[in-house]
Amino acid sequence: MSESSKINFQHRRIRQVEDVTDLVDMLFPGNRNQQHAAARVLLFLRQTMVPQRTLAVLERQHGISRRTLQRTRAKLARLGLIEHASGLAARHGGEEGWTLSSHMSTALRHLADQIDRWRSEDRPARREKEEVLAGLLR
Repeated sequence: MSESSKINFQHRRIRQVEDVTDLVDMLFPGNRNQQHAAARVLLFLRQTMVPQRTLAVLERQHGISRRTLQRTRAKLARLGLIEHASGLAARHGGEEGWTLSSHMSTALRHLADQIDRWRSEDRPARREKEEVLAGLLR
């Protein structure tokens, strides 16, 4: 049986993430090429600490195909792990290029807070609204 190409986002699995290899295995299940490319991208950006105009150096240094690198970079950007900094962004001192991002970690913290608030919600009006909305999902 082949593994799904979707993110393996199980709560038990998340608790076991200890390093970059565990993270990329969760984000790119069953695709060893993209796992390798993602690990290399994340490690490269963490090491350099300044925006990188291109990630092509990884193609040459680590034998990653251009297509694999582009697909991996696109998924990492959609997830919010990396971002392309504009030359106009003061946060990066006018540097343009790829950098690590905090979008995913911020979004996951927000989601966790929302779930906690929802679980403890006790306003009757809110519960009625949710019942109506759930009924519309039919």
